Amino acid sequence: MAEYKPLLIELGTEELPPKALDELSAAFMRGVCDGLAKRGILAELDLAQAYASPRRLAVHIPGVAATQPEQAIERRGPALSAALDAEGQPSKALLGFAQSCGVSVEQLDKLQTDKGAWFVWRTVKPGQTVASLVPEIVDEALKTLPIPRPMRWADHDYSFVRPVHWLVILHGAEIIDGEVLGLKSGRKSRGHRFMHPQPVHVADADGWLDAMRACNVLADPRERRQRIRDQIGQLAGSTGGIPRLDDTLLDELANLTEWPVAIACTFEREFLSVPPEALVTTMVTNQKFVPVFDADGKLTEHFIGVANIDSKDPAEIRKGYERVIRPRFADAKFFWDEDLKTPLASYQEQLKGVTYQQALGSLWDKSVRVAELARIIANRVGVDAAAATRAASLSKCDLLTRMVGEFPELQGVMGRYYASHHGEPADVAEALDSYYQPRFGGDAIAVGKLGQVLAVAERLDTLAGIFAVGMKPGGNKDPFALRRAALGLARTLIEASVELDLRGSFVEALELLPDTALAAGLKPGKDGKPPTLNAGQRRAILVDELYDFVLDRLRGYYAEQGFDSAQFEAVLAVQPASLADFDRRLRAVAEFNRRPEAASLAAANKRVANILRKQAEEAGAPALGRIVDPAHFEADAERELADALAAAQRETVDALDTGDYAAVLTRLSQLQAPVDAFFDRVLVNADDPAVRANRLALLGQLKAQFSAIADIALL
Repeated sequence: MAEYKPLLIELGTEELPPKALDELSAAFMRGVCDGLAKRGILAELDLAQAYASPRRLAVHIPGVAATQPEQAIERRGPALSAALDAEGQPSKALLGFAQSCGVSVEQLDKLQTDKGAWFVWRTVKPGQTVASLVPEIVDEALKTLPIPRPMRWADHDYSFVRPVHWLVILHGAEIIDGEVLGLKSGRKSRGHRFMHPQPVHVADADGWLDAMRACNVLADPRERRQRIRDQIGQLAGSTGGIPRLDDTLLDELANLTEWPVAIACTFEREFLSVPPEALVTTMVTNQKFVPVFDADGKLTEHFIGVANIDSKDPAEIRKGYERVIRPRFADAKFFWDEDLKTPLASYQEQLKGVTYQQALGSLWDKSVRVAELARIIANRVGVDAAAATRAASLSKCDLLTRMVGEFPELQGVMGRYYASHHGEPADVAEALDSYYQPRFGGDAIAVGKLGQVLAVAERLDTLAGIFAVGMKPGGNKDPFALRRAALGLARTLIEASVELDLRGSFVEALELLPDTALAAGLKPGKDGKPPTLNAGQRRAILVDELYDFVLDRLRGYYAEQGFDSAQFEAVLAVQPASLADFDRRLRAVAEFNRRPEAASLAAANKRVANILRKQAEEAGAPALGRIVDPAHFEADAERELADALAAAQRETVDALDTGDYAAVLTRLSQLQAPVDAFFDRVLVNADDPAVRANRLALLGQLKAQFSAIADIALL
């Protein structure tokens, strides 16, 4: 019976990058577990735990066998017919095989199968010890870590994410001897850099976690996160405030500390006159402090820092945190006060001196194009066109302010504040901020109709312009974030139910571009001469590329919501003009696909499509659109299907006009019985040409009714 002991592997390093620590830790554990599994070592891999702190990566597996299981080995040699000569003596092939196995011919066995007989060598290889295999497993695991820029140090040939200093490998209480990255393994770990700098003796694998805790290292990141959350909540509660601690900041704080200690701090109330977003950005992004808000959601003068030491004099740490944040807040207040002296609209002229893209002109040129698109879109969707134009003309102005120059992430946010301060209408000011949404995955779309119009116009111009100059994304490269822009455009159109012809909108966006932009994207042909496309042809090609690019972004968007690819392709096949309309069709198709009649009708539609395609290839003309003549009916099933189609068409015309596709498909699902009866009793390719053509026309009507919504055959 295999002997199981816990396995502990700890690699000590210089401070690891906090944003990469969780990924490194998970990958290290995965590599170790994969290495054990690949070698057939029995272990409780489902109970493995990854541990990490700024100065260590560790893996603990509760039970790992001491040795590999025995391995049965069977090597097949030459066939019996080729292994012995006419006198029954071993051939050179058989002798060579026996020699390669290290045995005599007499020690070989024979394997009889229905395809013949062979000589074989069978043996049992004893399993290797875990102690002999683990160093190799650790080395393999470290080499597979996701390290984009590994470091070298001293004069070593090897590299790693940070220099390494110690290595502990214990199987139970026994040291597994080995060398990894120039370190010899042992049982000496290290505690907190300042609170317990002495080496730490680790008695056994199961005692490692407590040994770390005893020397002021919380090696479990989950424990550090909970400690930070509890301490911050307690300190904020003592001020009557509510801390704003999101998961991203919490993870970073946990990965910056081994023994986290929260420190309550304050700043001067005069800084609260600055927009809170600027102060919060400084606290969170630059200093990793936790801001505190009151019950009404207003920023207070309190904040919380997290130290990596339990200081004997926490007041000094508090003073340090307050001292380091004061000059940054003072800068923010200066920028704010100075920016308020200049109306936002006054920056418009300066936009002419800032290049957006060489062939697309300046930020002023872009603002003019976006303003025109916003005006067109606003008129179509019933939004104040003058307000849309005004918002578009101001949308880039805050980029030239001092505050955004210092804090680029406040684009739009500061535009809203400055516009409000200088008397712009509330909806215009709000649009200057919200049109950037969604800023990231999971972010909401722009709030308010005006913000949505501006968001759509901005992204239409960006996509059209960058595609026109030939800089569309390829592979992992997307310097203009066009994939994000396309998904933001699609989400805004869908989630805000903006009825807009996407292709037509791209045509309008392309027509507003300068001729230099269209010319910049033309690449010479193989003969070195410029392509002979005119502007209209070039735009037509770009419209198709842009439409496909946006729709490709929607595949993942809908997959995350549970729609399958067949449903998506069924709607995509009919190329809806509006993405809001695309969304309604897709949801109706998904609902239809759950009905019991769906499979039969999908199969029938596929059969119809194949029949009509073959007929079109042979006759040179499609059956779609032909008139059905009842005089050519020969079977009751034909008449019944024709009557059912006519009734369904009459009863769904209003729902189709209003976009109630679910109601249309619900009604069309009642066609299953007459459709099945038609294919059971009627021969489509009748001998009489008139009868055959009439039946094809009837099938064309069936396909047309479903195709008014989606290509059901693809289900």
